[in-house]
Amino acid sequence: MVMEEVSMLECSGLARLLRDPAESGRTLVLDCRPFLAFCQAHVRDSRPVHWNGLLRRRSRGRSNGGTGGLVGLEGLLPDRALLGRLRRGEVAHLVALDQGSPALDALRPDSPARSLLAALLAEEPGRGPPRTQLYLLRGGFENFQANFPELCFVAPTPLATTEVPPSPSPLLPSPEGSANTPSYDQGGPVEILPFLFLGSSFHSSNREVLQSLGITAVLNVSSSCPNYFEEQFQYKSIPVEDNHMAEISAWFQEAINFIDSVKSSGGRVLVHCQAGISRSATICLAYLIQSRRVRLEEAFDFVKQRRGVISPNFSFMGQLLQFETEVLCH
Repeated sequence: MVMEEVSMLECSGLARLLRDPAESGRTLVLDCRPFLAFCQAHVRDSRPVHWNGLLRRRSRGRSNGGTGGLVGLEGLLPDRALLGRLRRGEVAHLVALDQGSPALDALRPDSPARSLLAALLAEEPGRGPPRTQLYLLRGGFENFQANFPELCFVAPTPLATTEVPPSPSPLLPSPEGSANTPSYDQGGPVEILPFLFLGSSFHSSNREVLQSLGITAVLNVSSSCPNYFEEQFQYKSIPVEDNHMAEISAWFQEAINFIDSVKSSGGRVLVHCQAGISRSATICLAYLIQSRRVRLEEAFDFVKQRRGVISPNFSFMGQLLQFETEVLCH
């Protein structure tokens, strides 16, 4: 990588770009930290760089003098619209950041930030961003957040999971005839992504809660749970039983396409099964693996932080591991 073509940008410089209406639309911030860290906190309007085990091995082989190929932009930025903007020269300032690197020479040879900058500089003549200035943010996200917290997004802290269930939400009364609401029906649906929510069948039966969350569609991952409000919400049913014989992976792509269609229309989708523990959690994990190109372990930790009761059955976890291999190897 030709280091002279990449400049260091101070945090104050990025803040000026983001605050300037004329420059903010021409500035692209690419976050090279792990996806889970990005979801927990990131610079306003920044985009995550996709990074997985396959790309890591490829970059490591190259940095060690092996035969590994250069990691291409398509692997790091699978968003075609974003890549098109970049290649057409519509981005004037591209800022790469990691957690806290103070300088270019502090980047590891196999780091996502170095691989991203190398991929940008290696673009073929005529395809690269001719009017884009490349930067590495000095001190990374850690330094920027400390100095400009108002320009950062921080996800709400998930409630700690305890053995004693919290009191039910006033919007969600206990099911009729039941003295104690099960822990998996407590509270309400949890936000996995801004357009994706996970919950139980009980949650899906409360019209007021769905409306308060802006839900427009419901993905029912069961063969027995009813679709309560078909006149108001868009529904899709995936008739899968929660047992070790069920082939839930056969429905992954159909479920992912449905979630993406709701997202594209500006809507929000609730994914639920009976308890919101196994089947619907499996679908949400599959969506994260494919849409964010992350490992199952990382996706599981991310969802578990938001809904502590999730526990896909052993067969479903095996199918997710196979799906992870298929997605990340391609």
